[in-house]
Amino acid sequence: MKRILLFIVTNLAVMLVLSIAASVLGVNRYLSANGLNMGLLLGFAGIMGFGGAFISLLMSKFMAKWSTGARIIDSPETSTEFWLVETVRKLSAKAGLAMPEVAIYEGAPNAFATGPSRNNSLVAVSTGLLQSMSKEEVEAVLAHEVSHVANGDMVTLTLIQGVVNTFVIFLSRIVGYFVDSALRRGDRDSSGPGIGYMVTVFVCDMLFGILASIIVMWFSRQREFRADAGAAGLMGSPRPMMAALQRLGGMTVEPLPKSLASSGIAGAPGWSSLFASHPSMEERIAALAAQGR
Repeated sequence: MKRILLFIVTNLAVMLVLSIAASVLGVNRYLSANGLNMGLLLGFAGIMGFGGAFISLLMSKFMAKWSTGARIIDSPETSTEFWLVETVRKLSAKAGLAMPEVAIYEGAPNAFATGPSRNNSLVAVSTGLLQSMSKEEVEAVLAHEVSHVANGDMVTLTLIQGVVNTFVIFLSRIVGYFVDSALRRGDRDSSGPGIGYMVTVFVCDMLFGILASIIVMWFSRQREFRADAGAAGLMGSPRPMMAALQRLGGMTVEPLPKSLASSGIAGAPGWSSLFASHPSMEERIAALAAQGR
């Protein structure tokens, strides 16, 4: 449960920081000084909601390298590094993509893809994955990550996060305005939002943000199914991806840093499937088996 809560808090962090900054700078007071201006509020919510999401997207490659210690393979020095680069090159060409950066990082079995666009991406695998899987299984995992890039999953997830953040900010301030108005009814000397507004907005930001995370995580699970199917297409058969998932299902997979939690080949188990970034291995294998019939 701790990891799930940390993931949710990470999703909300940029939005809440911007929200607090807006309160300190007087933006909230300006929006509601003479009654709630819906047009201005929606514009403000859109800037706040999409701003944090796109900042995270633009910084995704840098943050991934920094948080995992991933080393980019510029000039392969070993046969494994050469095979990795050439395999990603082959899969990317088949998917119609520009060559991503390829990296290795120290850690338990996992892999991820990230980056701001289809033609500016990073595919990384852990040393634990390379040591515990056959080449065909590793290739299937790489195909899965390349499929994420080909599907534009990083951008799409950012857009969805931006939309739900916008509605969280918008609805929180509407609720805050009406609660504050009800608490200060008859107080003609007051101008701008009061403490009732501030507290209500903060609480609603958190509550609506948790509900929004359920929507984002649902989409994240759907994109895993699509990336598995994409890997099966790139490999010419679902069997290598099924074998890789079966292998991962029998391992202790160390979760990635919070900012990359939804980008890995496997996610950490949680107390509720509603907040899981990945479907269970059993569900993913069953979906691939159905595809192969």
